[in-house]
Formats: sequence, structure tokens, C-alpha cells
Amino acid sequence: MSTVIEQALQARLVASAPRMDVVPVVLRYDPADPFAVRMVFPAAATLEGVEAVWEFSRDLLAAGAEEPAGVGDVRIRPFGHDRTVVEFHAVEGVAVVHLRTGEIRRFLRRTRHVVPSGCEHLFLDLDQDLALLLRDAH
Repeated sequence: MSTVIEQALQARLVASAPRMDVVPVVLRYDPADPFAVRMVFPAAATLEGVEAVWEFSRDLLAAGAEEPAGVGDVRIRPFGHDRTVVEFHAVEGVAVVHLRTGEIRRFLRRTRHVVPSGCEHLFLDLDQDLALLLRDAH
């Protein structure tokens, strides 16, 4: 049984207008997928009106809280003294959110308590993953 870590936080969604809307998001970490974190946006905060989940590297989140990181669909960088900017790039456009850096660091500390950095491979179930791949191949 794995201990899933969830942390609710307020994200400031940067719109094209000069205002920022505050939306609740949840950062989620599951030791069964030890390299990844997920950021969950509620249906009310998405264009399609359905919950949106972005999955990206825990290391990317940690690096981006300290200095610009990411070159793909998810890019993260510090913004001022206490904010971190997360950019989500998709075919439909780019979504930009501001998060409190302290909340990101607290979430990362909690995840590292369950799965220390550098030990992620110890939490992989390669036999199960291989069985799933082989089952899906048929």
C-alpha cells in the first residue's frame, strides 16, 4: 500500500487581461510512480470544463523552484522572492500559474520523506510494469 501525498494550494492563473484569477489546485505524489508529480486543476478552471491533470518530473519541480528549468511542455522558474511560475504548453495554448515557492518546497519535503531523492528506483515495481506492457502488447 502506498501513501499518496496531496497538497491543496492556491494558484494564480495568469490571464491575457492584467488580472490574475485564483484557482485551487492539488499537487499529488504517489510513491508507486516515484519520479512523477501531478498538478490537478478543477473542472471550473479549465476551458473544457473537465478536471485537468498535468504530470511532470518531481526533479523538474524542485529544480524550477530554484532556477529556470524545463524545455518541453512544462517549464518552471522562480519569480521574485516567494513565487514560482509554472508554464504548461499545449496545442491549445499556454497556461501560466504562479505558486508560492514555500508551499512547493513543503510539498517536496513531504514527498522526500516517503521516497528520498535518488532512491526512486527502489520504489518501482518492474515485474508489474513489465507484465502490464506484455499484456497490452497482445
